[in-house]
Amino acid sequence: MAGWLLLAQSLATLYMTGVIWFVQLVQYPMLGEVPPERFAQFEHNYQQRMVWVVGPMMLLELATAVAMVWRVPDGVPGWVPWVGLGLLLVADGSTALFFGPQHGRLLAGYDDRLHRQLVDYNWLRTVAWTARALLLLWAIRCWATTGSPSG
Repeated sequence: MAGWLLLAQSLATLYMTGVIWFVQLVQYPMLGEVPPERFAQFEHNYQQRMVWVVGPMMLLELATAVAMVWRVPDGVPGWVPWVGLGLLLVADGSTALFFGPQHGRLLAGYDDRLHRQLVDYNWLRTVAWTARALLLLWAIRCWATTGSPSG
């Protein structure tokens, strides 16, 4: 059972890592290229669609990260779930407390300062999700080498 938690969490984290790199390198920088008269509608559509892209995986990731604190797979050091959960709290916490409100402010229209903050501060989430991905890939290796991938 614990092995399945690790695999499901890793799937969600790898997905979110890919999404955050796309957002960091493509989506956020391109916000500045949307014509001002279309920006508010673009931002509204972005928010509406992004919820469907990230929402289910963020929920899966959080649920499995919390569960793995109590059910650590064989061969995985006990500190791994705690560090992974801490990194996830950085990513999810900054999303809820900073990035969500920033996007809410952008519904009023393009603001160069807010746009720049999104691009610059998003590196925090990019690093957190990338570190989680690397940590979980290493955890899978630890788990798989114990000879008990069914557990």
